[in-house]
Amino acid sequence: MPDSVLLAAESTADLARTNGDRSYQRLAAQILALVGDGELAVGSRLPSERTLAERFDVSRTSVREAIVALEVQGVVEVRGGSGIYVCAPQGAQRTSFQLPQGPGPIELLRARSVIEPEIAALAASERKDSDLDRIFSALTSMREHLHDKDANQAADRLFHLRIAESTGNGVLLHMATAMWDRARGPVWSKIEQHFHTPDLRVASQDDHQRIFTALMARDVAGARAAMRAHLERVISEFTQAWR
Repeated sequence: MPDSVLLAAESTADLARTNGDRSYQRLAAQILALVGDGELAVGSRLPSERTLAERFDVSRTSVREAIVALEVQGVVEVRGGSGIYVCAPQGAQRTSFQLPQGPGPIELLRARSVIEPEIAALAASERKDSDLDRIFSALTSMREHLHDKDANQAADRLFHLRIAESTGNGVLLHMATAMWDRARGPVWSKIEQHFHTPDLRVASQDDHQRIFTALMARDVAGARAAMRAHLERVISEFTQAWR
C-alpha cells in the first residue's frame, strides 16, 4: 500500500483526536488505517456494521456516520443489497481526506429529539394566533412541495423554527436553528441519498399535521409526544439497514 495512504490515515487519526475524538470521526480514521496497512484491500468488502461496532466499541450509529463520511471522500462505495467496498484511490484522494467537523447528523437528530419535544410543549402553551398562521403557512408549503425535495426541506426547516419562535424564547429559537443547520452538510446529504424517500416526506407531512393540531388545541402533552414521535421516526429511518 502506498506511503501516501498510510500518511493520510495517520493525519486523519490526529485530526479525529483534535476534533474532540468524536466516535464516528475516530472510527473513520481507524477504518482508513486498516486500508492503509492492507488489512482492508481495495475491492474488499467491509465487515458488517455490527462487527465494526463490536470491534471498535462504538454504536452502530457511529459506524453508519463513519461509513458515510468515508463514502463522501470516495474511500468506500455502498452497494445496495451487497455491502460496502473499499475503492481504489484516485490521484491525491487519500492524502486529501478530510474528516467533517463537529457532531454527526444522527447525533444532532438525537439531540433534537430531546430538545424539540419540549420546545413544542412550550409552544403549545405560549403560542399566539399569529404564530399559528406562520406555522400553518410552512405546513402548507411542505404539502405543496411534497415532490420537490429541496423546497419541501426548506419548508420543513421553517416549520420547526416557527414553532421555536412561537415560544417567545430567543435562546430556544437559536438552539433549534443551530441544531437544524449544523446537521446539514456532505454527510447528511449522503445519508439522505440512501434513506430519504418520497414516502418519508409523506410520513413527515402527517407527523407535522399532528404536531400542528396539538399546537392549535394548546395540548402541551400532545405536542410534546407528536414532536418526539416524528423525530424518533426519522432517526429510525436513517439508521435502518443499508438497502
